[in-house]
Amino acid sequence: EVQLVESGGGLVQPGGSLRLPCVASGFSFGSYDMAWVRQAPGKGPEWVSTIDTGTPTTYYADSTKGRFFISRDNANNAVYLQMNSLKPEDTAVYYCNSVAPFPSWGQGTQVTVSS
Repeated sequence: EVQLVESGGGLVQPGGSLRLPCVASGFSFGSYDMAWVRQAPGKGPEWVSTIDTGTPTTYYADSTKGRFFISRDNANNAVYLQMNSLKPEDTAVYYCNSVAPFPSWGQGTQVTVSS
C-alpha cells in the first residue's frame, strides 16, 4: 500500500523559512520522479516542484523559483521541500506524490504565512 506522509508545516512570518519532509512507503521510491503540489484555500491544486530520479534534475514553478528547493534521500524514501523567503501567497496545504500521481494522497501539511 502506497503511503505518503507530509509534515513540517506551520505558521511562519513573511520572509521566514520552513522545511517540509515527505516520507514515502509502499513503492520503489528511488525509481519515481517526485513532486510537491499545493492547494490554497478556495483554489485548485498548483504544481510547485519536481525532482527526477536522475542527476537528479529539479524543476520549479515560476512562483517558487529561487526561493524553494526540492531534494530527495532515496536511502530513507524521503523528499524534501526547503521553502525560503516565504510570502503570504505561499499559504496552502502542501502535498507530495509521484509525478504520475498515486491515487492515495497523503493528508498534506498546512503552511500559513502571516504576520
